[in-house]
Amino acid sequence: MLYFIISVLVLAGLLFIPVSKLIWVFSVRRLQRKTNTELTQTEIEGQLNRARFISIFLCLIFSFLFNLQITGLPGNG
Repeated sequence: MLYFIISVLVLAGLLFIPVSKLIWVFSVRRLQRKTNTELTQTEIEGQLNRARFISIFLCLIFSFLFNLQITGLPGNG
């Protein structure tokens, strides 16, 4: 059980930075295209915080499902 939890957290930690950057780039480009203007530094930082928040849950869910598929459901003994 401990191995499963650690492997989920390690994989989620390794995926966090690339996923958050990818979500951030997509959201900034979408907002720029939607408003047809360049974003201010405050708006860009807001999108970065939003991307980090979303990627926490996305990485944890993906990591859990991936480890569940690879190692199976952890047993009690």
